[in-house]
Amino acid sequence: MRRTGLQTEVLEPHFSGITPLALHRLAGSPTLVISRGPLTIRERVAKRAFDLVVTIVSAPLLIPFSCLIAAAVKLDSRGPAFFVQRRVGQNNRQFDCCKFRTMRSETNDQKGDRSASPDDDRLTRVGRLLRRISLDELPQLWNVFKGEMSLVGPRPHALGSTAEGRLFWEAAEGYWLRHAIKPGMTGLAQVRGFRGATESREELEQRVASDLEYMNSWSFWLDIKILLRTWSVLVHDKAY
Repeated sequence: MRRTGLQTEVLEPHFSGITPLALHRLAGSPTLVISRGPLTIRERVAKRAFDLVVTIVSAPLLIPFSCLIAAAVKLDSRGPAFFVQRRVGQNNRQFDCCKFRTMRSETNDQKGDRSASPDDDRLTRVGRLLRRISLDELPQLWNVFKGEMSLVGPRPHALGSTAEGRLFWEAAEGYWLRHAIKPGMTGLAQVRGFRGATESREELEQRVASDLEYMNSWSFWLDIKILLRTWSVLVHDKAY
């Protein structure tokens, strides 16, 4: 039932194997909440409105800036300015995630089988700089505008992402639960330092735990707080 994104309450539950989220009351009787929709309709409308306002207001500044970055990418190496990769979004639907191209075109990894590394020979000069200051993610504002992503939420992962040789959904229990809401350009896991390449199962589980915590404790002000904290982690030691 958790994968449906609906609130589920069990009356007189059998506690074995159940991880409770909260206590509640239904028709005067105590219940144990074992699943809840991440956002109410009102909260979803407010979150979407916030995404649109921020995206539209920032467009006059960011579009010319993005054009300059795109020109730099084109001048630095042959190939398109943008890199489009299929990723998993809300309700496990796939979408085309946009980024500035940071690698040589002939070495781009469409499935995300290989994570970038500090000495990665696939990176271009401009691409390495963009990754260092996280500007390669800027085109994802287009995904936000289209409603495929949100400014804040669990980061979308490539289809071939692995940890300790296992696909993410095989390596971390409850991985699919994070897809009950839209993926974000930034999230609680990222401001906590869980970003960049994920090689260990433990680190992936920490990311998933942060994503689920965000979903279960969402508020408008939490999104504001995460966005503000994101500025302090744009440059980080895993940016490669």
